[in-house]
Amino acid sequence: IKPNHYVHVFDNNTNIPRLGVAPQTFTRLDHERVTAGPESMTLIPPRHYCVIENPVIRDPVTKEVSLDAHGQARLRHGDQEIRFTQDPFSLYPGEVLAAKPAPLQVVQANHALRLRAIRDFTETLADGKTKVTRVAGDEWLYQGPGTYLPRVEVQVVEVIKANIIKDNQALKLRARLACVDRKGAHRAAGEEWLVRDTGAYLPGVHEEVVGTTNAYVLTDNTSPHLMASRP
Repeated sequence: IKPNHYVHVFDNNTNIPRLGVAPQTFTRLDHERVTAGPESMTLIPPRHYCVIENPVIRDPVTKEVSLDAHGQARLRHGDQEIRFTQDPFSLYPGEVLAAKPAPLQVVQANHALRLRAIRDFTETLADGKTKVTRVAGDEWLYQGPGTYLPRVEVQVVEVIKANIIKDNQALKLRARLACVDRKGAHRAAGEEWLVRDTGAYLPGVHEEVVGTTNAYVLTDNTSPHLMASRP
């Protein structure tokens, strides 16, 4: 078995698969059967990640693979695990490489990712101290600039780009859900309002852009006739 390769060997006497890691000279016994390999180990380059289905269970302290009473690696069946840059590793029997190594997503300035939790989990923020509990269905923004590290509990819904508000313009927004806007004002679901501050404006997670409104230039001989659209 060449370096950075591995094989899966099935013992017909015990019905237990095992992993054989290179470099070594492997001699198959009569009661053994090679079910996979030799296969190349998975290599994750810097700033890349991959997705593993049915990952092995590891000890939270020693990071060693947990084995059952028969010496077989225990798996989290039906679950997924995201792995980042590390030394080349072998897939244990039962593990599947669901997504090949792909580059991490870079979020530019004046951009954001709208994220949605697909299962309950507790997230530790960038400061390393603050913990936030997310429940399935929660949505929030990851604002750039920065590199987003994906999680199996989180789904990327869309990329949001900031709107540029020019002079004599205003951005008309609508609340998708009851929320608090960026100025601290409470907004009811369906409520609409204007943002008149010049510059880039990034809508909140529960805000949607209705359109851009241009200012009316009034002279000495003109005046607007206004009608209230709500109380």
